[in-house]
Amino acid sequence: MRIIIVGAGDVGFQLGRRLSRDHHDITIIDSNPDKVRRAADQLDGLAVEGQGDSYRVLLQAGIRESDVLAAVTDNDDANLMACRLAKASGVDVTIARVRNSEFTEPNFPLTPEQLGADHIIHPEREAANAILRLLQESSATHVLDLEKGKIEVIGLILEANSPLIGPSLAELGARYGHPPVQVVAVERNHETIVPKGSDRLYAGDLLFAVCAPEYAKEFFGLAGKRKKQRIGKIMLMGGGMVARFIAEAMAGTTHVKIIEHDYLRAQRLAENLPGALVIHGDGTDLDLLQAEDIDEMDAFVAVTGDDENNIIATLLAIQHEVPRPIALVNRVAYLPILPTIGLNTVISKQILTVNAVQQFIQHRQVAAIANLPGIEGQMIEYIAREGARITRKTLRETRFPQSAVVGAILRNGTLLIPNGQTIVQPGDRTVMFALPSALPEIDRLFS
Repeated sequence: MRIIIVGAGDVGFQLGRRLSRDHHDITIIDSNPDKVRRAADQLDGLAVEGQGDSYRVLLQAGIRESDVLAAVTDNDDANLMACRLAKASGVDVTIARVRNSEFTEPNFPLTPEQLGADHIIHPEREAANAILRLLQESSATHVLDLEKGKIEVIGLILEANSPLIGPSLAELGARYGHPPVQVVAVERNHETIVPKGSDRLYAGDLLFAVCAPEYAKEFFGLAGKRKKQRIGKIMLMGGGMVARFIAEAMAGTTHVKIIEHDYLRAQRLAENLPGALVIHGDGTDLDLLQAEDIDEMDAFVAVTGDDENNIIATLLAIQHEVPRPIALVNRVAYLPILPTIGLNTVISKQILTVNAVQQFIQHRQVAAIANLPGIEGQMIEYIAREGARITRKTLRETRFPQSAVVGAILRNGTLLIPNGQTIVQPGDRTVMFALPSALPEIDRLFS
């Protein structure tokens, strides 16, 4: 597939890396010569210097021969103009990253198609929704919803007293009556493991499991996690859009404090969020945090635009034993090392945006795709086609990559946790976890 990416910043670069790894023919456009040079040196594709909303530049990038255009710069107008030009040039799929929240509101008078984009992605809203899911599941380090909430992917860290430690996964399944949950990935000592039935779990493992939503509470109990706590008090550091979305969603049920260092922004927040207490100050100031009773908070969420401040403030919250500390960290290079300093619950707008864009432009048998922060590999939801190799034999008989596992199957709306005797049927929505090396073979199995 021929894909043009407008914008070679963090989102565009990560998207280009992901798509070129999946063997797509990519061209990336940016007006910054340093970003163009980095893309040319490190990505397997063509890099073009120029304005992405210029028709001349788009022609140079091959717009008339392209299948997809993804505009992911920081400029909403430029992204939407690039999409309109792409549509006028015959591009099948156009995707725009936007920051203006009005564009994604239900009562906005223009549809995405009228704006020029087939799909619109709002990174701040994506981040806020991800944080709200984590707040709802207070024992989890990660929560992903698939199939409109019919399937959950849960991440959690095993503590030394967890009942899951010791027996093999096969023995655990037999002990608990083969419940609707499947461990699909384990991060151990900075290595991602795709576990089999004979593997065992150890203290400190970060595991990811595919689970029926109604079983999630029981699974947390089996893992030795305490019961989900209601978030009665939350402190947000940063007064941008992410914080506003979270505060609006939790208004009326939670006591919300927001710390914002910019005085004018703090004033506007106080006017627009009468249900929240807005404090003008520095969220990394320990004296201020203690004066505002950080010890009494059920959750602390750092969502400023400064990764380092978010990390420092969240570590201070952990030091004060806040039960639910969450940090927004956008620099992708930081993500693998954060668990080593005690930061296990991290949200990245860049990764969320790349996931959303990639889902829209993946080939048709893929219904959803998501990356797990700190884990090498992807959760992918495939739709099995008539005659696909995956539908011809049982999973045990299928030549399946060692670095991939089928986590769940949604068949006619019913969740199935597969075993070796399961046969994938045409139309099944099959949730996989796979390391990058396994993706080409899995594509062939489902195509």
